[in-house]
Amino acid sequence: QVQLVESGGGSVQPGGSLRLSCAASGFTFSSYIINWYRQAPRKERELVAWISGSGAGINYADSVKGRFTISRDNAKNTVYLQMNSLKPEDTAVYFCKVVKGGVDYWGQGTQVTVSS
Repeated sequence: QVQLVESGGGSVQPGGSLRLSCAASGFTFSSYIINWYRQAPRKERELVAWISGSGAGINYADSVKGRFTISRDNAKNTVYLQMNSLKPEDTAVYFCKVVKGGVDYWGQGTQVTVSS
């Protein structure tokens, strides 16, 4: 079955960096777009970035452009989200998602807290 497992979250000071990982299994990884979302307290879940199966197609939310980088290693069935110059407003639970057969599959999420 489809499984997504996020890791790499933590607490950092403003201006710091974190790298999130999303390890996938249960589907042909290289054939699917993978999305990173985040949800801050009392806010709706928002799309942060996505990457195509080959890695050639990438897009970012305006709020993270120039600070976050999404990448993937299809040999390891893993997508990464490198987050630099973190701000307090980046504090959220970060999730990865894949859509397969019209069904959304989500990981359990990883908490990112940016605070001084």
